[in-house]
Amino acid sequence: QVQLVESGGGLVQAGGSLRLSCAASGRTFTMYAMGWFRQAPGKEREFVAAIDWSGGNTYYGDSVKGRFTISRDNAKNTVFLQMNSLKPEDTAVYYCAADPFSRGRLATMPREYAYWGQGTQVTVSS
Repeated sequence: QVQLVESGGGLVQAGGSLRLSCAASGRTFTMYAMGWFRQAPGKEREFVAAIDWSGGNTYYGDSVKGRFTISRDNAKNTVFLQMNSLKPEDTAVYYCAADPFSRGRLATMPREYAYWGQGTQVTVSS
Protein backbone atom coordinates (compact mmCIF):
# COMPACT_ATOMS: atom_id res chain seq x y z
CA GLN A 1 0.00 0.00 0.00
CA VAL A 2 1.12 3.53 -0.80
CA GLN A 3 -0.48 6.73 0.44
CA LEU A 4 0.10 9.83 -1.67
CA VAL A 5 -0.31 13.47 -0.64
CA GLU A 6 0.09 16.31 -3.15
CA SER A 7 1.01 19.89 -2.27
CA GLY A 8 2.22 23.06 -3.93
CA GLY A 9 -0.82 24.06 -5.93
CA GLY A 10 -2.17 27.59 -6.00
CA LEU A 11 -2.99 30.63 -8.08
CA VAL A 12 -0.38 31.93 -10.52
CA GLN A 13 -0.36 34.33 -13.44
CA ALA A 14 0.17 33.12 -16.97
CA GLY A 15 3.87 32.72 -17.68
CA GLY A 16 4.62 31.91 -14.07
CA SER A 17 5.88 28.75 -12.40
CA LEU A 18 4.80 26.32 -9.70
CA ARG A 19 6.39 23.24 -8.22
CA LEU A 20 4.12 20.43 -7.11
CA SER A 21 5.23 17.80 -4.64
CA CYS A 22 3.83 14.34 -3.96
CA ALA A 23 4.87 12.77 -0.68
CA ALA A 24 4.52 9.00 -0.49
CA SER A 25 4.37 6.69 2.46
CA GLY A 26 5.35 3.05 2.29
CA ARG A 27 8.65 1.27 1.88
CA THR A 28 7.85 0.12 -1.64
CA PHE A 29 7.71 3.64 -3.10
CA THR A 30 11.14 3.33 -4.66
CA MET A 31 9.96 0.32 -6.66
CA TYR A 32 7.08 2.15 -8.34
CA ALA A 33 6.82 4.25 -11.45
CA MET A 34 5.01 7.49 -10.70
CA GLY A 35 2.78 9.71 -12.77
CA TRP A 36 1.08 13.08 -12.73
CA PHE A 37 -2.38 13.60 -14.18
CA ARG A 38 -4.73 16.56 -14.27
CA GLN A 39 -8.44 17.05 -14.58
CA ALA A 40 -10.25 20.24 -15.49
CA PRO A 41 -13.99 20.70 -14.83
CA GLY A 42 -16.07 18.78 -17.35
CA LYS A 43 -13.03 17.08 -18.89
CA GLU A 44 -11.48 13.65 -18.65
CA ARG A 45 -8.40 13.02 -16.55
CA GLU A 46 -5.36 13.83 -18.69
CA PHE A 47 -1.89 12.33 -18.57
CA VAL A 48 0.79 14.91 -17.75
CA ALA A 49 4.05 13.10 -17.01
CA ALA A 50 5.55 9.85 -15.73
CA ILE A 51 8.87 8.73 -14.29
CA ASP A 52 10.34 5.28 -13.71
CA TRP A 53 11.51 3.97 -10.34
CA SER A 54 15.07 5.18 -10.79
CA GLY A 55 14.25 8.60 -12.22
CA GLY A 56 16.25 7.78 -15.31
CA ASN A 57 13.32 7.55 -17.70
CA THR A 58 10.57 10.14 -18.12
CA TYR A 59 7.69 10.73 -20.48
CA TYR A 60 5.42 13.75 -21.04
CA GLY A 61 2.08 14.56 -22.52
CA ASP A 62 2.24 16.66 -25.67
CA SER A 63 0.54 19.64 -24.06
CA VAL A 64 3.24 20.06 -21.40
CA LYS A 65 6.35 18.87 -23.20
CA GLY A 66 9.16 21.39 -22.89
CA ARG A 67 7.44 23.29 -20.06
CA PHE A 68 7.02 20.72 -17.26
CA THR A 69 9.65 18.51 -15.64
CA ILE A 70 9.00 15.45 -13.50
CA SER A 71 11.61 14.26 -11.02
CA ARG A 72 11.83 12.19 -7.86
CA ASP A 73 13.88 11.94 -4.69
CA ASN A 74 13.66 8.34 -3.47
CA ALA A 75 15.53 9.16 -0.27
CA LYS A 76 12.67 11.52 0.61
CA ASN A 77 9.86 9.43 -0.91
CA THR A 78 8.81 12.41 -2.99
CA VAL A 79 7.95 13.09 -6.61
CA PHE A 80 7.99 16.59 -8.06
CA LEU A 81 6.41 18.36 -11.01
CA GLN A 82 8.11 21.61 -11.97
CA MET A 83 5.73 23.64 -14.11
CA ASN A 84 7.08 26.60 -16.07
CA SER A 85 5.54 28.96 -18.62
CA LEU A 86 2.10 28.19 -17.26
CA LYS A 87 -0.94 28.88 -19.39
CA PRO A 88 -4.60 29.36 -18.43
CA GLU A 89 -5.36 26.00 -20.06
CA ASP A 90 -3.12 24.34 -17.45
CA THR A 91 -5.77 25.13 -14.84
CA ALA A 92 -6.92 21.85 -13.29
CA VAL A 93 -6.72 19.63 -10.25
CA TYR A 94 -3.39 17.83 -10.40
CA TYR A 95 -3.07 14.27 -9.11
CA CYS A 96 -0.06 12.09 -8.52
CA ALA A 97 -0.36 8.34 -8.91
CA ALA A 98 1.71 5.20 -8.40
CA ASP A 99 2.03 2.29 -10.81
CA PRO A 100 3.17 -0.82 -8.92
CA PHE A 101 3.46 -3.07 -11.98
CA SER A 102 6.56 -3.76 -14.01
CA ARG A 103 5.50 -2.98 -17.59
CA GLY A 104 8.68 -2.24 -19.49
CA ARG A 105 7.20 1.14 -20.37
CA LEU A 106 5.75 4.16 -18.57
CA ALA A 107 2.00 4.02 -18.19
CA THR A 108 -0.10 6.89 -19.54
CA MET A 109 -3.66 5.72 -18.81
CA PRO A 110 -5.34 6.44 -15.46
CA ARG A 111 -6.55 2.84 -15.19
CA GLU A 112 -2.94 1.64 -15.15
CA TYR A 113 -2.24 3.39 -11.85
CA ALA A 114 -3.26 1.68 -8.63
CA TYR A 115 -2.76 4.43 -6.05
CA TRP A 116 -3.84 8.08 -6.17
CA GLY A 117 -3.50 11.20 -4.10
CA GLN A 118 -6.36 13.56 -3.30
CA GLY A 119 -5.24 16.22 -5.78
CA THR A 120 -4.09 19.82 -5.58
CA GLN A 121 -5.69 22.75 -7.42
CA VAL A 122 -3.65 24.77 -9.89
CA THR A 123 -5.24 27.92 -11.28
CA VAL A 124 -3.52 30.01 -13.93
CA SER A 125 -4.95 33.47 -14.53
CA SER A 126 -4.63 35.29 -17.83
